[in-house]
Order: sequence, then C-alpha cells, then structure tokens
Amino acid sequence: MDMIRVRAVCPPDLTERAMALLGAEPCVLNLQLQTGGVRNPDGDAIQCDVLTGAANEVLRGLRDLGLEHRGSLVLDPVDTVFSDRAAQVWATELGARLRAPVWARVEARIRAEGSYPPSFYLFLVIAGIIGAVGIITNSQILIVAAMVVGPEYGAITSVALGIDNHSRPRVAQGLMALLLGFLLAVAATFLFALLVRGLHLQPEAFERGVRPVSNLINTPNFFSAVVAVLAGIVGIVSLTEARTSALLGVFISVTTIPAGSDIGVSVAFGSWDEARGSLFQLLLNIVVLILVGSGTLKCQRAIWRRVSARRHGRAAGRTT
Repeated sequence: MDMIRVRAVCPPDLTERAMALLGAEPCVLNLQLQTGGVRNPDGDAIQCDVLTGAANEVLRGLRDLGLEHRGSLVLDPVDTVFSDRAAQVWATELGARLRAPVWARVEARIRAEGSYPPSFYLFLVIAGIIGAVGIITNSQILIVAAMVVGPEYGAITSVALGIDNHSRPRVAQGLMALLLGFLLAVAATFLFALLVRGLHLQPEAFERGVRPVSNLINTPNFFSAVVAVLAGIVGIVSLTEARTSALLGVFISVTTIPAGSDIGVSVAFGSWDEARGSLFQLLLNIVVLILVGSGTLKCQRAIWRRVSARRHGRAAGRTT
C-alpha cells in the first residue's frame, strides 16, 4: 500500500483544529502530537501517516488552516508498512482513490525540474552536438543518445504547471530558459557543423544529400503532431504517477532536441528549406507539449476531484 508521512509544525492556536481534522479522517494513522516541541518556527509538532489516496484532502485541509504560512508542512515517503489496520483502511475506505496522485508532491517534482542552473544549458548544448553528429553520420543511435541527455522537458512541464496554476512568472521563466537554451544549442551545433564542413569531415553519403535521419526530422506533418500530443500526455501521466525513466525521456524528446540539432546543421551546410522545416518542427512540438501537458494536468485534477467527491457523497449517505 502507498503511504506518506506528514510532519507539521502547528501554531498553538490552530493545534486543536488540526488534530480534529486529522482525527476525523480514517486514512490518517499513527497520529502523534508533541506540544511545544518545535522551534524555528515555534509551535506544536504533529506527525501522522496518511494513505496516499486521501493525502490530497488531508493536505488541502491543513493548508486551508494556514499551516504552510504560519508553520510548516513536510512530506516523507514511507517505503514499507506492516499494519493490519492500515491494510483494512486501505481496502475499505479508498476505493477508486487507491492510486490518486499526491498533487503537492507532483508540483514539487515539477518545480524541482523547472530550475535552470548552468548545467541545464550545458546539457542542452551537449545534446545538440550529439544530435548533430547523429544527423551528419545518419546514426539513429546517436539521435537517441541526444534525446536521453536533453533536459528540456523539465522546462516544458514547468511552463505547463505555470499555465495550470496561472503563474505568469513560472511561465515566463520556463519559456525564457527554453528560448535561451535552444539558441545556445543551435549556435553550438552550427559552429560544430561549420567546422565539420570546413575540414571536409562529413561522410560522402551526407555530402551527396543522402540524409534519412535529417529528412525525418525536418519534414513536420500530421504524424508529428500526433506523436507530440501522445508524448505530452505520457510525460504528465508519468510525472503524476512517479514513473519517469530514461526511456520516457527519449519518447518525450523525440522531436525537440533532434530538430534543434538539425537547424544548426542545415544552416551550416546551406540547406535553408531543411532548416525552416526543422524550426517549424521544434516550435510545433514545444507548443503542443506545453498545451497538452497543461490540459492533461487539468483533466487529471478534475477526474480525481470527481472521484473524491463521489467518495464523500457515499460516506455522507452512510452517516445519515
């Protein structure tokens, strides 16, 4: 069963209400109170274990009390549980909410990915150059390697979360990071491809125009949009269910990093039509990933809210 530990620092005037809220929820277990046990911020220490299916409602109630502003809330994962009581509550109380995402953790994960240290731009540049080598040598393996290295999906999900939460600063930060990151990647790729051309290191097939990898990237069409939509859905669902992996990263990056690489390579070799096609491919996929990501977040929230409302309706019917 899935469970999280909630550690709260509660101002003394809110302790009674917080304990009443937690005590009334069957999915809250191992509830503890230590009066006056915390400093910085000062308050009472409350600790409990919460079955994840009910965590959203419990956390919403604590935040509505103002604990995140006047105290603090800390969430810890619980790896292993041995408890007949927990198993009974898990089976009888949660129903369809067994696998409900804990939105506070989802948003924290997206916010963590939506930070842009120098390494974010470095990885984008390196991914772009690896992609350029793959395009010039017609190596699909290197294109996949470039997609593994690329960190751009963190910025894309951060923008999607900003749209969902109506946070203009987060949207602006994410878009600026994507713009600057891809500009640096394209510039580095262009300089690398220019060096390859100047030293005549490109393979003969590439020189003759045999460029199957590049042609696949720089010809956006209906199927490109379909893949981008599916990648956007998979990316957000994998985040909400904590199923991120390198393979999912490859799928999500399928037409972002390679398109950026192909812009630089095409410009360096004077292939202007291909450069335009790759630019359109890049913009199409980033826009679709952001919009689909935001829409998927909204849909998931709405679905789980409806599931929770049905559960409360049934619980109210049993008590009347």
